[in-house]
Amino acid sequence: MRILKLTPAVEKKLLRARQERDREAERVVAEIIADVRKRGDAALIDYAKKFDGINLRREGIWISSKEIRAARKKVSTDFVKAITQASRNIRRVAEKQLPQPWSIEVEPGVKISQRVSAIESVGCYIPGGHFALVSTLLMTAIPAQVAGVPRIQVVCPGSNDSLLAAVDFLGVGRIARIGGAQAIAALAYGTKSISRVEKIFGPGNKYVTAAKQLVSGDCAIDLPAGPTEAIVVAAEGNPRWIAADLLAQAEHAEDAASFFVTTSRALAQQVQREVQWQLGEVPARMALFSTKLAGGILVANSLDQACEFVNRFGPEHLSLPTNFQELLRKITSSGTIFLGRWGAQPLGDYATGSNHVLPTGGWARKRGGLSSADFVKCISVQTIARKGFLRLADTVETLAESEGLLAHRNAVRVRR
Repeated sequence: MRILKLTPAVEKKLLRARQERDREAERVVAEIIADVRKRGDAALIDYAKKFDGINLRREGIWISSKEIRAARKKVSTDFVKAITQASRNIRRVAEKQLPQPWSIEVEPGVKISQRVSAIESVGCYIPGGHFALVSTLLMTAIPAQVAGVPRIQVVCPGSNDSLLAAVDFLGVGRIARIGGAQAIAALAYGTKSISRVEKIFGPGNKYVTAAKQLVSGDCAIDLPAGPTEAIVVAAEGNPRWIAADLLAQAEHAEDAASFFVTTSRALAQQVQREVQWQLGEVPARMALFSTKLAGGILVANSLDQACEFVNRFGPEHLSLPTNFQELLRKITSSGTIFLGRWGAQPLGDYATGSNHVLPTGGWARKRGGLSSADFVKCISVQTIARKGFLRLADTVETLAESEGLLAHRNAVRVRR
C-alpha cells in the first residue's frame, strides 16, 4: 500500500479514476442489457454459464422451496442467532426511518396531508462474488418488509446455504440464481421467468452499478452502490486497528478503494507495515491494493485538508477513530461515519442496524444511504373547501397571469 503526499494532482487523479471506471463499465453492460431485452431467459441462461458457471437449463432460474428448506436445516444455531440479532436491529432502525402520514391545515379550508404507500414491487440484488452476501439480503429485504412492499424478488448469482437459510428466515419466498448486469436487465424489463419490478435495490460491482444507472430511465433504482470505498482519517491511533479496517473493505473486490489519510508520516509508515503484515494473515482471496491509486495512504498537510479531501471524495465509509467530535463538524459528505476507536466498520456492515447499502463513486455528496423511506411513495393529498378556494383564488389568478398561463387563471375564475 503506497504512501503518497496528498496534493491537488493526486486528488484529481483519484477522482478522475472513479469516473473512468464507470464509463468503461457502461460500454460493457449496454450490450448485455440489450441482449436480455431481446432474448429474455435465453440470454440469462447464456450469461449465467459464461460468467458464473451455472447451468440454468439444468438447475432452473429460480431456486426451489425444497432447496431453501433444506438449507435452513444445515446452518448452525450460532448463524440463526446472529441473523436474529442483526435483523432485529435493522428492523428497529428501518421502522424509525419510515415516513409517517400527517395532515396540516395551511389555511382555513385548505388541508394538505401525506399518504405513505409502499412501492408495489422491488428487486433485491445480492452480490455473489466469492461469497453470497447474507447481510445485503437483510439490508434490502427487511426495509422492504417494514415498508409493506407486497412483492419482493431476490436475485443472486452465487447462493449458498447461509443465504438460502436467511431467505427462509425472513419469509421472502424465493430467490433467482442470476447476477450481474443481466440480472439488473431482467428485473428492469422482465423476462418469461422474471417479472419486472418498479425499483431495484442493492449494491454490486462496477458492472452492476453501471447497469442500474443505464436502466434507471425505465426502472427506478435505489442509488449507485458500486465498488466499496473506505477512508480512515486520523493523526494518531492504533495502526493495527486502522489497517484492519482498511483491509476489511478491500476484501470485497479488486477495485475496492481503501484510503488512510493522516498528517503523521510516522503513523502512515506504521499502518503501511501493518497492512503488509495482515495481508499475510488473511486468505489468498484478499483483494490486493491497486497500483493505480485505487487505494493508498495519503499524507495531508493538516486535518483541515484531510477533511476537505473527504468531502470532495464523498466516501461510502468514513472512520474517525480519534478527535472525532472536532473532525465530525467538518465532514459534509459520507455514506456513513464511524466514530471512535471501537467503531470497526464491519459492525455497520452486519449488525448495528444502520443500512450498509451506501452511495459510492462520489454520490455521497448528493444523498445518504438506503433506508425504509426508499421503499415507499409519499403522496400528497389536497383537500380544499369553498372558503379555502376563496382565500387562495386571487393569489393564484395573479401568479398564473404573471406566467402567461391564462387557462390556469380561468380554471379558478370560472368557479367564482
